[in-house]
Amino acid sequence: MRGEFRGRPCFTPALSSREWGIRPLGFRHEIAAACTMFTDDDIVAARPPKVPRDPHRPYAFHVEPEYQATGRVDNVATVFLTNRECPFRCLFCDLWKNTTDETVPIGAIPGQIDYALSRLPPVRHVKLYNSGNFFDPQAIPVEDYRAIADRLHGLETVIVENHPKLCGDRCLRFRDLLSSQLEIALGLETAHAETLARLNKRMTVADFQRAVAFLTGHGVRVRAFILLRPPFMSPQQGQAWAIRSVQLAYDAGVECCVIIPTRAGNGIMERLQNRGEFGPPSLRSLEQVFDEGLRQRRGRLFVDLWDIDKLEACPECGPARRERLRRMNLTQEILPRVECSCNAAAMRSATEPG
Repeated sequence: MRGEFRGRPCFTPALSSREWGIRPLGFRHEIAAACTMFTDDDIVAARPPKVPRDPHRPYAFHVEPEYQATGRVDNVATVFLTNRECPFRCLFCDLWKNTTDETVPIGAIPGQIDYALSRLPPVRHVKLYNSGNFFDPQAIPVEDYRAIADRLHGLETVIVENHPKLCGDRCLRFRDLLSSQLEIALGLETAHAETLARLNKRMTVADFQRAVAFLTGHGVRVRAFILLRPPFMSPQQGQAWAIRSVQLAYDAGVECCVIIPTRAGNGIMERLQNRGEFGPPSLRSLEQVFDEGLRQRRGRLFVDLWDIDKLEACPECGPARRERLRRMNLTQEILPRVECSCNAAAMRSATEPG
């Protein structure tokens, strides 16, 4: 039956926090001995319908400030391109909702960029995010590379997104057409090997490291996307592994990391949530990971504020805490925590046994 929740059970020994490679965190939690692996068909069958999109129009675009590697805060234009869906079926992904089933016509992507940039104020930096992989020729036709580059002439930075296993000669071909610094955003998601395998991303940590080495070795800057509390992790594990994943990304040569709170919304994630195998992170967890990451001062670090209002938070101090995160994104400095009576309650909960 279409939409049936089908998973292939796998059986692995229960892992303690020590075996996960996490320092003792004052909690008792083990991974369930029986886990579930999902196929592409399982993930697709759980989906709600796509949003119909015009292949000649970007599905969104905007300008927002971002702290630059130079120390400036500049406006950055983000154009969300409409193109063919990514061939990878990641367990957590909901970006497919705004994609097409077929490759868009040659000339459509440059036309989308024209449409967006003509309606936005001038900027020095542009992100071309395409809900998948810029260097998948079924998504962005190679024949359009020069026309795209022509429209980006004179910018300081061009940022695109890509899967680590699709980083090769096409990246260098596009780099050579640009007059600006090319930056490629790669999804590491998590440095925990078992969880990464269960996310169905079809890559390993070593694949990520090889992609970063290849790109940085050819003058391409890299940023990494890190999930905060992906499926199959407790709140404490999700927090600890987000920090470790940021560290691994910097060690690999990444210049910038973005922490993304894992969210539901793609069908399969809601089913995992109902089974107790996924829970969204709290605002407090995001704050703690961001503070620790900035404290290390390894490179630029941002938290993704998309849908941040949906994260569990105290109704009294939540708005001020979200504003604190926004300001920290722009300053790259740890700002004083927002004082609230909920802080004391959280401290008591964290120290309770069990």
